[in-house]
Amino acid sequence: MNDNQFLDAYFDRIGYKGTRIPSLDLLNHITLAHVQSIPFENLDILLGKNININLDSIFEKLIIQRRGGYCFEQNGLLLYILKKLGFEVAPISARVRLDKSRDFTPPRTHVFLRIELSGNSWLTDVGVGGVSLTSAIQLIPNIEQKTNHETRRILSENDRFFHQVLFPSGWVDVCEFTLEEMPEIDRELANWFTSAHPKSHFKDRLIVAQAGKDGQRHTLVNRELSERDKNGVAHKLIIKSPEELLVTLKEKFNLFFPVGTEFKTPGLQWDR
Repeated sequence: MNDNQFLDAYFDRIGYKGTRIPSLDLLNHITLAHVQSIPFENLDILLGKNININLDSIFEKLIIQRRGGYCFEQNGLLLYILKKLGFEVAPISARVRLDKSRDFTPPRTHVFLRIELSGNSWLTDVGVGGVSLTSAIQLIPNIEQKTNHETRRILSENDRFFHQVLFPSGWVDVCEFTLEEMPEIDRELANWFTSAHPKSHFKDRLIVAQAGKDGQRHTLVNRELSERDKNGVAHKLIIKSPEELLVTLKEKFNLFFPVGTEFKTPGLQWDR
């Protein structure tokens, strides 16, 4: 498959039919369409499968099989797409800080993208679950920035940056970074930890997330389905059986699994 065929298949997957000339408008359109079309998910880990992040494997899973994935798959795919479109783009390493206090140091197992446009730096991230960006944000510290969904900001503190999202409860850390690039070998190592290390949080819980229209978010963590509206108010539902889980994956996230599929994780316990 040549580059044009690859791009055609990707744009068909995300439902984008506009111009392909590099611009902020194109970057924002792709970011939004991507997170509304390709769900974030760690399901193959819970099925005991290896996660390969070479381009062929990512293409087969996310485009052909119409599955989702996590940051190394999602942003790895977008990195390739943006490069082929002519963007100046680099993978940046980060530590995910959602639900983590500042006195805890999480592993550097996240990657997002930095894009240079007309002398300005922009960040996009289609692989951080229920808070994946739906439009790019500018690398300017300490200012509020509107996106297609939540308001964001980048804090600069003690030689570190913190990407934050504004929830009704206040500002919440998404990830911490230093702008150090993350070459392929580092992504391979971090992907192994994320997918295979016993202490990886992707081993002990089921996570699926997708951005909806009009500022909505749909997030499934183990048995709890959360549907967050444009104001950040979450409506929650508890899934009661493995059968109901498969129906939810199909109806809410367009993820199809055979009847009888069971996801093995300590965080997913059923009442029998």
